[in-house]
Amino acid sequence: MVKYVCMHCEYTWDSETGDETYKVPAGPIEDFPDDWVCPQCAAGIEGIITEED
Repeated sequence: MVKYVCMHCEYTWDSETGDETYKVPAGPIEDFPDDWVCPQCAAGIEGIITEED
């Protein structure tokens, strides 16, 4: 399982389940559109890091 974390606000979600509250889809961040932003702080996709479980 991979977790994604925003480096700016520490918002975290799971790649397998996404986050229904913020309508973040499940799946790899590489599949997200280039203009996707963090739903909590609006940081760009380049501010997202991965954490392996």
